[in-house]
Amino acid sequence: MHDVLYVTSEMYPFSKTGGLGDVMGALPPSVHEKGPKTAVITPFYGRMNLDGHKLRLVYSDLPVGYPWPSTTAEIYQTDYNGMSVYFVARGEYFDRRHYYNTHNGDYFDNCERFIFFCKAVLKWARLLPSPPSIIHSHDWQSALVPPYLHFERLSDPFWKNTKSVATIHNLAFQGRFSERLFHESGLPAEAWSMHGAEFYGDFNMLKASIAYSDAVTAVSPTYAEEILGVEFGCGLEDFLTSHSGKIEGILNGADYNVWDPCEDKFLPCCYSADDIAGKQICKQSMLRDFNMSDTLKDKPVFGFIGRLRNQKGVDLLIEIIPELLKKDVGLIVLGEGNLAYEAQLLELMEESAGRMSVQVGYTEDLAHTIQAGSDIFLMPSRYEPCGLTQIYALRFGTPPVATAVGGLCDTITPYPAEDATGFTFAEPDADLFLAAIDQAIEAWNDRKEWKKMIVRAMRKKFTWDRSADEYIKLYRKLGARI
Repeated sequence: MHDVLYVTSEMYPFSKTGGLGDVMGALPPSVHEKGPKTAVITPFYGRMNLDGHKLRLVYSDLPVGYPWPSTTAEIYQTDYNGMSVYFVARGEYFDRRHYYNTHNGDYFDNCERFIFFCKAVLKWARLLPSPPSIIHSHDWQSALVPPYLHFERLSDPFWKNTKSVATIHNLAFQGRFSERLFHESGLPAEAWSMHGAEFYGDFNMLKASIAYSDAVTAVSPTYAEEILGVEFGCGLEDFLTSHSGKIEGILNGADYNVWDPCEDKFLPCCYSADDIAGKQICKQSMLRDFNMSDTLKDKPVFGFIGRLRNQKGVDLLIEIIPELLKKDVGLIVLGEGNLAYEAQLLELMEESAGRMSVQVGYTEDLAHTIQAGSDIFLMPSRYEPCGLTQIYALRFGTPPVATAVGGLCDTITPYPAEDATGFTFAEPDADLFLAAIDQAIEAWNDRKEWKKMIVRAMRKKFTWDRSADEYIKLYRKLGARI
């Protein structure tokens, strides 16, 4: 029996492209530790980390019936932190090098892939001895689970006490496809309306989820408010406003079992808020690893980790780099994404050997190395539903310079407040970004006060324990007996 079933397209450590994977690797175990019996179900990708996890086949030839009546899936299971994780396997949909896209763009059949996944989830859950009290879906890839459940509930008493929660991790990605795919999805004709899945003549999977779920959450309180307005609503602001009574903002947490310099297998020297001496050792090691000038050990070094796309403000970073490097500082960039941005960053690196390093791609060890070794973390996001890297930066004593949006507002106390933990600027503008960086450099030069800021930042706690409590409260408000 499972009290709460989480449905997600990725989950760390098995699969991850970004924050969603981190969230799903931490939230379900945190809820599970508090008593509710939780489980996660996710696709079985060809590119997946299964180190140390034994899989067992729990169901073969599960009849899914999409896109053809004879289509089936296999369901595998493993244990993770005391709970079950299930995997939906179907080779032609999930056995690929990438999860959602290549550099050439999204996979052409993404809609079919995740319709299949959502259908398989409910087909499998219907075979359980008893239904989950809560089915909690995340982002557009699992967004059809709430509408499928809604219409199943109308005719199948098995589901009568099961409630759905949909979490919006990033409203910019809505799963918008052609009308034809709606008619093939198995949703009833009545769902094709301006109050349901239809969006300017297209099939909008996330909109359908918002329409038919019993509760909607956004990943920070500020983002839950922002998406009701034109600037961040991505065209759904009026629709979301009409459903605002069931929308709640719950701030993501950080998995401090993974992201904590006190015990970090990727660092040459661990350190803590009580003794930060090891951070300088980590900095010198990082400079060597990235072929940076040794003179930077006594200068501020900036770090950036993120997808190279407009949301993350990479264009703003590129615009200010020539001026930034005139300030006798260092810069290390880790990320991948837009090929043009990758090329521009690599070209700038060639022009600034020893002062700037760019690593195209992402690995956990390099992310930890940069978080620990940098002095200041850059996060010029145009929007940031929650953000996790700034929370990691705080724990690693690397005060962030960030745009005052979304979860960045909810996690960073901006300078010059007495309890400041970082620096913010009002809007995504290159001049404002550079001015905030100048402010950070000035603060860094006051070594005594800077150390105090580092310690304050490291003592901040954004735990999943707190987030789990809020989710359990929400589940109980929906009637779950957990």
